[in-house]
Amino acid sequence: MATAILDLEISQLPPEIAVDERYSKALVLIRLHGKPIGQAYLPVVGGRIGGSELRETLMHATGDNLWKNWLYETLEWDERGPVQAMPTATVAVCTRDRPEDLRRCLDALMKLPDDGQEYLVIDNCPATDASRELVENYPKVRYVREDMAGSSTARNRALLEAKGEVIALTDDDAVPDPNWLRSLVRNFNDPRVMCVTGLVMPLELETDAQEWFERYSPHGRGYQRVIHDGAHCNPLIVAQIGVSASMALRKSAIDCVGLFDEALGVGTPAKCGEDHELYVRILTAGYRIVYEPRALSWHRHRREWEDLRKIMYCYGIGVYAFWTRTLVKNREFSIPQLAWGWFRYKQWPELVASLQNQPGCIPKDLLLAQLRGCVNGPMAYFASRKRLQEIKSVDS
Repeated sequence: MATAILDLEISQLPPEIAVDERYSKALVLIRLHGKPIGQAYLPVVGGRIGGSELRETLMHATGDNLWKNWLYETLEWDERGPVQAMPTATVAVCTRDRPEDLRRCLDALMKLPDDGQEYLVIDNCPATDASRELVENYPKVRYVREDMAGSSTARNRALLEAKGEVIALTDDDAVPDPNWLRSLVRNFNDPRVMCVTGLVMPLELETDAQEWFERYSPHGRGYQRVIHDGAHCNPLIVAQIGVSASMALRKSAIDCVGLFDEALGVGTPAKCGEDHELYVRILTAGYRIVYEPRALSWHRHRREWEDLRKIMYCYGIGVYAFWTRTLVKNREFSIPQLAWGWFRYKQWPELVASLQNQPGCIPKDLLLAQLRGCVNGPMAYFASRKRLQEIKSVDS
């Protein structure tokens, strides 16, 4: 059965919560005075969640994070440092032939506090004019068409077109929270911070495909603010940093570390991996990346099982394409060790559990799809690089 998505303030919990009876459980985002501090799954019985059980479960789920944030508020202490002049910002949405998703995203962006930010829609190699016509209904938004297919190309166009000092990137299937932009930008007080990522929660969990996506490959990275610094961690291990559906970059990143690699990403044979590859360059160059759970966005997971299987296949390709690029161009010879570790300690145990039908195991077809992608990833990168070189030579 489906899972209800609830967004609750723990300081003002209702005595009882009613949800549609089709839901067997609820995923609750827990906030303290607006700040996300945890999440919990609760059973739904007859369309109801009792108040006493609700409070006890939510307090247990947040653990020490509840009391830590309560203490920070009491002491008026902010781990991000003192408030300084906020840099100017550009919000860029990358889209391709999904006008309904784009409408929902833009409606959410129009609810952001007005701090003078610029809004861009990068329409990537569209088949119709639907997105352009939609954007005409939003006077604050500037429409930019990019005819070269690829999410990296679209994001690079956003970085080049943006007028702000910070560029906040989101995808059309995301719904940013009203405090999303301010929470991202607030972290650029530190001049060494080149990138900030945010918490991403599921917009809905109505189908098995959406449930398994959130279980196996969630976009959220927890409820603790984390500073990633290549001087104190392996700069090649970047999975915990966050996703490009909710991230912000300094405009100066173009000169300091370069643009996204256009041989990687959705719309190329390499499928994805462009965000992780950029994270590696940022960290190895001596800069920092902050994961900020206050910067909340909601993501619409794909509803159909076949779409989920394709996503897992693409993720496998993307990881190995990104690793291949890092090995070949950066001469990072520890990449094979990372690949072996991922297979030995995660993929192989999961596959064995699935073949043995152990309780709660990942469906076998998803694991096999990911493994097929991993096998094809290296050649996909070389095919994508060759394709990019051919496109650039024609354009020149």
